[in-house]
Amino acid sequence: MLSSARRSLPQTLRSRASLTRVPSAAISSISRSSLLAQSSRSAAPAAVLKPASFARNMSSHAESAVRPEPDKVLQDIADYVHNYKIESTVAWETARLCLIDTIGCGLEALRFPACLNLLGPVVEGTIVPNGTKVPGTDFQLDPIRGAFNIGAAIRWLDFNDCFLAAEWGHPSDNLGAILAVADHLARKGEPLTVQDILESMIKAHEIQGGLALLNSFNRVGLDHVVLVKVASTAVVSKLIGLDRAQTIDAISHAWADGQSLRTYRHAPNTVSRKSWAAGDACSRAVHLAYLVKRGEKGMPSVLTAKTWGFYDVLFKGKQFEFQMPFGSYIMENVLFKISYPAEFHAQTAVEAAHIIHQKLKEMGKTSDDIKSIRIRTQEAAMRIINKKGPLDNFADRDHDINYMVAYPLIFGELTSESYTDEAAKDPRIDELRAKITCVEDSRFSREYHEPDKRSIGNALLVELNDGTVLDEVEIEYPVGHKRRREEGTPLLLQKFKNHIRPHFTEGRQKKILDTVNDANTFKTLPVHKFTDLFVKSVAF
Repeated sequence: MLSSARRSLPQTLRSRASLTRVPSAAISSISRSSLLAQSSRSAAPAAVLKPASFARNMSSHAESAVRPEPDKVLQDIADYVHNYKIESTVAWETARLCLIDTIGCGLEALRFPACLNLLGPVVEGTIVPNGTKVPGTDFQLDPIRGAFNIGAAIRWLDFNDCFLAAEWGHPSDNLGAILAVADHLARKGEPLTVQDILESMIKAHEIQGGLALLNSFNRVGLDHVVLVKVASTAVVSKLIGLDRAQTIDAISHAWADGQSLRTYRHAPNTVSRKSWAAGDACSRAVHLAYLVKRGEKGMPSVLTAKTWGFYDVLFKGKQFEFQMPFGSYIMENVLFKISYPAEFHAQTAVEAAHIIHQKLKEMGKTSDDIKSIRIRTQEAAMRIINKKGPLDNFADRDHDINYMVAYPLIFGELTSESYTDEAAKDPRIDELRAKITCVEDSRFSREYHEPDKRSIGNALLVELNDGTVLDEVEIEYPVGHKRRREEGTPLLLQKFKNHIRPHFTEGRQKKILDTVNDANTFKTLPVHKFTDLFVKSVAF
């Protein structure tokens, strides 16, 4: 390289040129500069760019290295996590019910081999001292892997809570990160109690839901688990002892990740990743928080940075909007999936289908007598769970409103087993799906977003082969809605009983129920003692 560079010099200079070694990158730069200089000399006369003006021209394009104040959204989240005092008794009690229900959903998922297959340590047989214990198993893992395990189990059957707005999501997904970290810290001797879990849940719900109220991530193709990652990072930061500035740094890293696409939730690519995506977000949140604890700095303008920030890269240049300050609204208004393991936009449609099944039974008729079905629904349901054609797998079926309506019309039930390959073999299901038409009801779509309603309405109109048209069944609020909380709470507790029954003896079940139902003493229970209630190898 050096000799060829020397040969390229003019003859008059070649003899005087010394063989000083120059890095190859510098040679490339020199060569380019020489070519530019030769080109400018051979061109028509032009103004010569003097060194001073050249420097000024280059500096005008330089990026400022001055670090700005952190984005307001980052500061608001950190201030809320560290300083907000939760005084709503409704929020605290709803959080207790949410914790019970979420643990139960995770236990129920363990009955399905596809879920269980993904759990445990990366290296088989690994047991981490003071590690996170995974409910329903004997696994003891590092908190990052523990967060994935707990989070994946919670979300696997699409049976945990929900909050619907401009963005959809399941705020109790955050328990994967919260419980994993809190349990690990408690086993190390830190005095964390169930009260700390409940506070973290209320705040994670509020962060995820508050961001979801007016900001649609699905409209730009991003999955809602980005909000799980952000919310979990924020509350875990406080749990592990980060201060406000460090919490801001950790949250900035959550926004800087590339973020998951919604591809795995939509036809024709629906796969079970949608069931472990939240677990993945939980584990990432824990990892990021611990990285900051080890000294990693954050990015203060991760959202607003021109060209490189989240808004410009992933949100079409729009900044986030907020309907209200962070408080406890989301937990107070969270939606529980009580009666059916069905995507929430279809919950009231499934309830209506059960009513019609019973009506047909009273008339001495069956689903075979149905000519057509019209479903009036909301815009969100039309866009994400209205599918036609063959459904490939479990994940496809539990996100199709037509399947979720057809199944109970035929069988009078809809359970987690209803989505298995074996259950889907019955040809009557697809035959009835083909008779269903979904249409958007503008009132349902409007009231879906109204803060004082947040309804999830569906209405079923069935015509029979003999020309009989049954009375339309319309349901606006599912049994898990705040407006039906009094009706729904006993059913929610029964759902929990159903979920613990396959895993534990009657004596253990009684111990669990006595513990979680005593609201006053429950909140003072050390976290690891709570988790031990659900660990198979722990004796009572």
